[in-house]
Amino acid sequence: MSGKKVKTIAIYGKGGIGKSTTTSNISAALAASGLRVMQIGCDPKSDSTTTLRGGGYIPTILDTLREKKNVKLDEVVFRGFAGIYCVEAGGPAPGVGCAGRGIITSVELLKQLRVFEELDLDIVVYDVLGDVVCGGFAVPVREGIADHVFTVSSSDFMAIYAANNLFKGIQKYSNNGGALLGGVIANSMNSDYHKSIIDDFVENTQTQVVEYVPRSVTVTQSELQGKTTVEAFPDSEQAKVYRSLANRIYNHTESKVPAPLNDKQLHEWAFKWADTLLAIETGEVRSSGASI
Repeated sequence: MSGKKVKTIAIYGKGGIGKSTTTSNISAALAASGLRVMQIGCDPKSDSTTTLRGGGYIPTILDTLREKKNVKLDEVVFRGFAGIYCVEAGGPAPGVGCAGRGIITSVELLKQLRVFEELDLDIVVYDVLGDVVCGGFAVPVREGIADHVFTVSSSDFMAIYAANNLFKGIQKYSNNGGALLGGVIANSMNSDYHKSIIDDFVENTQTQVVEYVPRSVTVTQSELQGKTTVEAFPDSEQAKVYRSLANRIYNHTESKVPAPLNDKQLHEWAFKWADTLLAIETGEVRSSGASI
């Protein structure tokens, strides 16, 4: 058993934005470098760790607790690629209870089992649904469970809207020991205007971009094999990006409170970008738009 400090991060993001894909590739890159990694899926869909285990699903903590009162470590923690410890919190039956309850229950159980101490981990990565930052989903932020919080966002408005909501949650709990923001992982960055939109957003909210991750067919090819890109195509350019991102996150030390936009400011910001993109498409120059 080790007394070392385990680094803990939480990665949030709107559903469908590539959050779990990004998180699993970060975990895979860290584990392939020799670190002892645990990934905890905190999405009720329970699919966070599938590409770390050849496309296979694992029993969730909530499902296991429904079947038995006394749960053992090997009934909820499973090994994946490069020895990664995989955990899925799970969710309630459809239409019953709070979906975020799985996170609360899972953290409590893992602490009871002394998982974080017994497994001699280097880093724990929470993969958290970021569409709503309330109830159980806010636990990694509110309780300060995570040392640092990152969010995955594309340049799409709803992804940025979800990121801005997360910033509000971080700001709200920051005075009570809550986790702070490490930055934005800019996903699906395949053009200059995608990057410019994200750059402008982080400047307005006083945060930073941790890494620009392009959209790549290798990601789709990998996931069709039930693998991360780091495992399936380790020499690809996409895998290099994920390794760079993983290294930056592991070595990240300084997080801070972001400055979220209020609803009016966010929509005004979005309208300016709508004008800018329309001007680009039509070849017109519109002074009301943001600059690229």
